[in-house]
Amino acid sequence: MTHTGEKPFKCDNCDKAFSQKSNLVSHTKIHTGEKLFKCDTCNQGFALKRTLKMHTTTHTGEKPFQCDDCDRAFSQKSHLTRHTRTHAGEKPYKCDDCDKAFSWKSLLTEHIRTHTGEKPYKCNSCEQAFSYKSSLIRHKMIHTGEKPYKCNTCDQAFSQKSHLTIHTRIHTGEKPFKCDNCDQAFSQRSILIRHKRIHTGEKPYKCNTCDQAFSQKSHLTIHTRIHTGEKPFKCDNCDQALSQRSILIRHMRIHTSEKPFKCDTCNRTFALKKTLRRHTMTHTK
Repeated sequence: MTHTGEKPFKCDNCDKAFSQKSNLVSHTKIHTGEKLFKCDTCNQGFALKRTLKMHTTTHTGEKPFQCDDCDRAFSQKSHLTRHTRTHAGEKPYKCDDCDKAFSWKSLLTEHIRTHTGEKPYKCNSCEQAFSYKSSLIRHKMIHTGEKPYKCNTCDQAFSQKSHLTIHTRIHTGEKPFKCDNCDQAFSQRSILIRHKRIHTGEKPYKCNTCDQAFSQKSHLTIHTRIHTGEKPFKCDNCDQALSQRSILIRHMRIHTSEKPFKCDTCNRTFALKKTLRRHTMTHTK
């Protein structure tokens, strides 16, 4: 029957069919949850013997499947097959809702969730849910406090590798994100995106209470406090509360008597930049 292509052994639980009865028997274990094949190292159980065999390579580190185009090697043949598509540029898995295509089926499955809004990965410690398993793993580190990514230059550590990458640019001074409209460059893509709105005039963050719009989300957050009356920044020295951190910093100078703004002409100092600006005009008269 393997030569004829006939598959007379049909599964009662799904639409799969098999040419051999033994294959059907193995397959039904997926539905029954039966896991006869146990790993000697970690005691994990598997429905199929071949799945156990693939799993054991995670303990041995064995990677027998080598890529002909680069030095990568894989523990499973299916992983090598997926990887080779990155060299070929092949993307056979197409999204029905948009024009995106993917080299791996799992990537398409994850992408579809951006359309459906499905979030199957739930956090056991809080009510957050995620579309991607990797997002859940990163999120869990908030609860555990785990920071496995350590900076080689200073003692800072991070829960995400991307955060470490961004941080290291403080030490290297690297600014790989360049603006096409001016000579400015930035250490983070998100900062470049915000900067570009200066050139485009784009203001995507709109206030729900009035018709004001802003180029940055943080500016909208500050603005909404005009409507809500929220003043989250409290002074430790008096009962004043302010709507912005920058205003609190300026206010604190009343208590500290700090005057960081100095006049270049007469050496007088001021607590506020605007006061210095007004003062300098007395020299120009």
